[in-house]
Amino acid sequence: MTSTSSLPPLESAYQDFLQSYPSYLDTRSLDDLRQGEYARLDAAGQVYLDYTGGGLYAETQLRQHIELLRQHVFGNPHSTSPASDLSTRLVEQARQAVLRFFNAAPDEYAAIFTANASSALKLVGESFPFGPGDHYLLTFDNHNSVNGIREFARAHGAEITYIPVQLPDMRIDEECLQGFLNLAMPGGSNLFAFPAQSNFSGVQHPLEWIARAQEQDWMVMLDAAAFAPTNRLDLGRWQPDFVPLSFYKMFGYPTGVGCLLARRAALEKLHRPWFAGGTITVASVQGDKYYLAPGEAAFEEGTVNYLNLPAVEIGLNHLGTIGLELIHERVRCLTGWLLEHLLDLRHANGQALIRLYGPTSIERRGGTLTLNFFESSGRAIDHRRIEALANQANISLRTGCFCNPGAGEIALGISQPELAACFTRSNDRLTLDDFRLCIDGKSSGAVRISLGLASNFADVYRFLQFAEGLL
Repeated sequence: MTSTSSLPPLESAYQDFLQSYPSYLDTRSLDDLRQGEYARLDAAGQVYLDYTGGGLYAETQLRQHIELLRQHVFGNPHSTSPASDLSTRLVEQARQAVLRFFNAAPDEYAAIFTANASSALKLVGESFPFGPGDHYLLTFDNHNSVNGIREFARAHGAEITYIPVQLPDMRIDEECLQGFLNLAMPGGSNLFAFPAQSNFSGVQHPLEWIARAQEQDWMVMLDAAAFAPTNRLDLGRWQPDFVPLSFYKMFGYPTGVGCLLARRAALEKLHRPWFAGGTITVASVQGDKYYLAPGEAAFEEGTVNYLNLPAVEIGLNHLGTIGLELIHERVRCLTGWLLEHLLDLRHANGQALIRLYGPTSIERRGGTLTLNFFESSGRAIDHRRIEALANQANISLRTGCFCNPGAGEIALGISQPELAACFTRSNDRLTLDDFRLCIDGKSSGAVRISLGLASNFADVYRFLQFAEGLL
């Protein structure tokens, strides 16, 4: 495709799309769902392409939740009053709904409610029994909330090792993985963390790594925040020790509620560094003693978000009614078509318009595409400029490094010596503008588009039109 070409009309493009992805027709019920439950998108002329940042809620989710709140009286669950008892029952009902959704046996897994996935990760980091000689192993493409656990590991004298991802696909070299897994201290407290799906590149790492690592003395943290909205995670088949989640990324509403799915055997190895209301059976001021509550209660600090937790069950039921497999197939088809056509876009001199950071095919990848745009001279177009133009076109996308600095550094070619020099110059505080000066001449971020439950062909077509307009 050259700068003089143009896309065919929407309907013609759609028919061509169906020729390449006929299984998309099996997902037509999602078009009806969009017209009924997500009509606000088309009413506002909005193209929403930030599902990895946050999912969208259906209108029935809101109606059911508001009706529940309108009809009943709810009280703080730390009591036995009628209002408190109702709250307790609905919180436990939501807990069981989460376990069912992920096929997690209640005697094997606990569902611990948190504020978000980051809070779930902090619970593990602060409680994990790191010590000298232990190891924290993680991939370059982890989210910052997973990276942050390294500070707990460092404070307790544990070793920290990052497994690099390799360009251009930004995957882990499977042959090298074994060498890293051999680093576990036998009988020690070793933690291996990786994302089921990278929130930067969309790469889906093999879930077979879970059992492989566990067999070699690792406990495994599987970050499923970007994976769970469009993929089935069956904890009856795959059994990581810890799984952090944010429900708003799965079904949009409510925000402020997340979860840590944890194997009960793994929870017994954690040591909380403090206690709070709700986490104890008994605490004494004069006796200077406390006793943690068993199971989930020891990790749910203070009063859980009891008014919003019933909405979690409503959201899970919504996804269950639609079917994750249906959502997955739609996203797969749309991602494949968009990848092919974006990579075909070229300036008149043959210079590619975009550079993609991640797999160019739909094999073992999700609906997250991270890229940068380039002028015909080969000079990168500032991602902030792309965001401003997208805003004008009523397209919601994301730019920056997406709280995933390791993947960003690899993708953008920012070296360790450059970063070391930058951080040496700025010991106290480093702003984003200061950082950009440190890596002068290199991009400090990229453009991320991501597809989800309510995405349709018109969305990806409009984005391709937008992209072609940059030629």
